[in-house]
Amino acid sequence: MSRSVALRYRTLFLALLFAVGLGGMVAADEKEAVSFQDIEESLTCQCGCGLTVHSCNHLQCGSALPLRDEIREQMSQGKDKLAILAHFSEKYGEKILSAPTTTGFNLIAWVTPFLLVALGGVVVAFTLMRWRAATKPAAAPSLEVAGHAGPKSQHEQTLERDLKNFDA
Repeated sequence: MSRSVALRYRTLFLALLFAVGLGGMVAADEKEAVSFQDIEESLTCQCGCGLTVHSCNHLQCGSALPLRDEIREQMSQGKDKLAILAHFSEKYGEKILSAPTTTGFNLIAWVTPFLLVALGGVVVAFTLMRWRAATKPAAAPSLEVAGHAGPKSQHEQTLERDLKNFDA
């Protein structure tokens, strides 16, 4: 086995080992204790302010305060974040979630912005290519007029006289 092949296998092995290690770290993060603030930020306040339960700035909010109490109750039962969010989604509907789920029709809400940006980039690139092709410089016209050996017109004489006076 040559050195370059051995180096490729070693690099592939290290990349695989790194990817597996990252996967384990992500799985460990998901199993960590749920923070109250994280759940608050995952739920939208229903008072009409348009903010998350954590960010609602209404004093004695009739929606945020009961939701916070309910979050505490769910956490005291030992439920993880996904179970708590599922509970709220079943009780209030998907409108309570601050971000759409990534399943079913809601997947369009996640994918559409990226597709539109990519489509816009393609349209801009295509338009620029067409503009550049349309504005290619034409061959510069020759200053010498072919076969013009006759007398100069009055305009040409005036032009030459003005150019001589201009240089002086």
